[in-house]
Amino acid sequence: MTTLIEGNIQITLPDNVTGRKFDDGSHGLSHCMKAVDFIIEEADRILFVEVKGDSIPKDKRSEYIDKLKSEKLDKELQYKYRDTFLYQWASGNVDDKSIHYWVLIAIETLTDADLSIRTDFLKRKLPLKGPPPSGKWKRPIVTSCMVFNIDTWNRLLPDYSVSRI
Repeated sequence: MTTLIEGNIQITLPDNVTGRKFDDGSHGLSHCMKAVDFIIEEADRILFVEVKGDSIPKDKRSEYIDKLKSEKLDKELQYKYRDTFLYQWASGNVDDKSIHYWVLIAIETLTDADLSIRTDFLKRKLPLKGPPPSGKWKRPIVTSCMVFNIDTWNRLLPDYSVSRI
């Protein structure tokens, strides 16, 4: 079993899945490219995972939530995905597997409605469906994306257990 750690958050992967830290500077382009925290590979899909809010002190969380709701964080998340995708594509690591972007915001007070709104905004920024009219791209650059808090993550993704350490 593999455990991935970002700040005070750990994600435990199932036995049949591999995962690695990607945002650790080892890719050699930290000076010009953003990176998601983890890349997880399953048999039929690749997961790009970004963890946010893991080290925000409780007295600063309302400021962080304001930043989140003002869409400032969406732009950062957008570039983290795109740069990681481009890096993986140029490295020959993007094959016929679908790619999914999961964002974990480790702030308990975010509601399901907050997470749904953030997911919708992020889908538009990536873009999830490609350029209109539909069908111009041969394949999507991202199959799905979802924004979670720890509770929704553990409820919807029980095989990828998240906890604070």
